[in-house]
Amino acid sequence: MMNLISTDLLDEIIQFRRDLHKHPELSWQETRTCAKICEKLKSWGVSYRVVAGTGIIAELNPGLTKKYLAFRADIDALPVFEETGLEFSSVNNGIMHACGHDGHTSMLLGAIKTLVHENLPYSLRFIFQPGEEHGNGASKMISEGALEDVAAIFGGHVDRHYKPGEIIISDGPVNASTDQFTISINGQGGHGARPHESIDAVVVGSLIVMALQTIVSREVDPARPSVVSVGVFSAGTASNVIAGTAKLEGTIRALDNDVRYYLRDAIERVANSVGQLHNAKVVVSFVDGTPPLYNEKEMAELSRCAARTVIHEKKIKELHTANMGGEDFSYYLESVPGSYVRFGSQVKGRESFPAHSSKFDFDERVLAIGAAYFVAMAKMAGKKFLE
Repeated sequence: MMNLISTDLLDEIIQFRRDLHKHPELSWQETRTCAKICEKLKSWGVSYRVVAGTGIIAELNPGLTKKYLAFRADIDALPVFEETGLEFSSVNNGIMHACGHDGHTSMLLGAIKTLVHENLPYSLRFIFQPGEEHGNGASKMISEGALEDVAAIFGGHVDRHYKPGEIIISDGPVNASTDQFTISINGQGGHGARPHESIDAVVVGSLIVMALQTIVSREVDPARPSVVSVGVFSAGTASNVIAGTAKLEGTIRALDNDVRYYLRDAIERVANSVGQLHNAKVVVSFVDGTPPLYNEKEMAELSRCAARTVIHEKKIKELHTANMGGEDFSYYLESVPGSYVRFGSQVKGRESFPAHSSKFDFDERVLAIGAAYFVAMAKMAGKKFLE
């Protein structure tokens, strides 16, 4: 794997990754990160512009072709206290690159530096996106022109479920939708010793929580993975007071939009029915999250073709199970063709630490794999879309 890019370039992007890891910044606060990326681009003679505060749109060979191929890396970190023990651990207390965005940024920079010297006859665009963890970074970058004249877009994510040297490419769903719901319950508070004079919002809320669990298990085809989870239940002020109000908050995950919207309707139906049963007023509201991320078959096969030039055929894998996590790269794929892959990056001894964990880390050899894959994709997709 070490000869996929030059040793000097790999050393450079490893050091860049470690610098970002040591100085992580939260969504929409990536000021230093943005500046460091711009320094690299400027030193390589790559044109760029800063948009959306901390986002960057860089271009090679602008205007050489009518359309661009685009590549995206996310740059933000998470509000997590790091416990990895790495020598380059975060110095920003309570903030950590616990999802590998420092790696995504570094591998894309490695691809850019390589492509500077390739002299490809195509126009290429590189999107360094803030705010992925908030789920609104991609849509903001799109509104700033990131997809203007783009023929196709490509991205990827490190994945600790798979070994270094593996690239995971799947047709169909890759990530789930991420909508949120809130259920407000208004009953009648009262004395804990006289419950018959009250409408207990805790009881109503508890019944709603239990009833919601039957939606996925009894109303959705088991072959179409989905999740309804209540993460917050707020109610009550004292042990001897029956709560008159309660609030539930949760998440909805689905791999296709038909199930996504069915779940929303079902949550509202179930919650209102339980409220009516107990004479409580219930109000259900939703906040749209990211849509499902879906690889079209043709684009997934193009990714496999590019991957075959980087790794052995046997190292190209498919997702073992449905991935119910969200990814706002889905907004790009709603607008233009493209694909999203995962790069095996498991660290021996840290297999049990998932993304967003305080002990998350990835094998830095993946930076060479990712950079080489993006270079290969620039060549193959250029022939497909721009010639």
